[in-house]
Amino acid sequence: MTTTKKINWQQLAENIINGESITQENALHILNVPDEQVLEVLNAAYLIRHHYYGKKVKLNMIINTKSGLCPEDCGYCSQSIVSEAPIDKYAWLTKDKIVEGAFEAKRRKAGTYCIVASGRRPTDKEVEHVIGAVKEIREKTDLKICACLGFLNENQAERLVDAGVHRYNHNLNTHADNYDSICSTHGYDDRVDTVSTSKKAGLSPCSGAIFGMGETKEQAVEIAFQLNVLDADSIPCNFLVAVPGTPLENQDALTPMQCLKILAMMRFVNPTKEIRISGGREVNLRSLQPLGLFAANSIFVGDYLTTEGQEPTSDWGLIEDLGFEIEECAL
Repeated sequence: MTTTKKINWQQLAENIINGESITQENALHILNVPDEQVLEVLNAAYLIRHHYYGKKVKLNMIINTKSGLCPEDCGYCSQSIVSEAPIDKYAWLTKDKIVEGAFEAKRRKAGTYCIVASGRRPTDKEVEHVIGAVKEIREKTDLKICACLGFLNENQAERLVDAGVHRYNHNLNTHADNYDSICSTHGYDDRVDTVSTSKKAGLSPCSGAIFGMGETKEQAVEIAFQLNVLDADSIPCNFLVAVPGTPLENQDALTPMQCLKILAMMRFVNPTKEIRISGGREVNLRSLQPLGLFAANSIFVGDYLTTEGQEPTSDWGLIEDLGFEIEECAL
């Protein structure tokens, strides 16, 4: 399906910069534009991106502090209990290893260091383990720290804030109506509750989705609007990597053009927010990765949780070739 409605995308972008909001109808038109109009839409998205972020690109780095051993059955995840993917499985890294990862993040020019652990929810002891590492990292670096540990209660969230964690990641993953098709051990509302709990405690909410898991275009648009309602400060746009051994291993990959339309749509719906091209960037966008940064203003640098990214030097070169600049970490 392609749209037959002619829209002046540049004018729409200027209206958004002036405080108007895009309608769900027009957001859906972005996902339906013919491929030959993608550059026109991206140019308009760039007007919004440039207004709020100029030519700056934020770099983020992940450390997988606990791999596999997860009791959840999320169909996309190589770390889930139903996955047969041949990944490394290990319990918590030591505090020294987590701190060491922060210095690697600095070497990769990342401004945000993301401490991630598999599992449904952390125990209080595990939260204290993270807090110990966070305090040392804050003493020795100027990195911003994001934690992603699963479902949180209010007390745990408050303790993370007190320790110096800036941001908490908990993705919605997919549309509420598509959730049962990817997971049965928890629900969509559980994820919304965790985003709200972390925000209430004072953590900057980081929440996004994994596109390409069977959601409709209408549902993709509604995800973007739900993130707007949640007021997520940072929005990771992941594109499914169909890992062999997972229930979604046969899911067709999105095309690069589809990914670009999703990124542009997300910028129009959430104009002031950090839009991050996340997992699956290299696999789904392929040679069109640079174009994604005309809508997004942030990427992960290096590897992901259990899938490989490209060399940091390649990302630095990509940014430089665009005439963009890596955003320096400043607190």
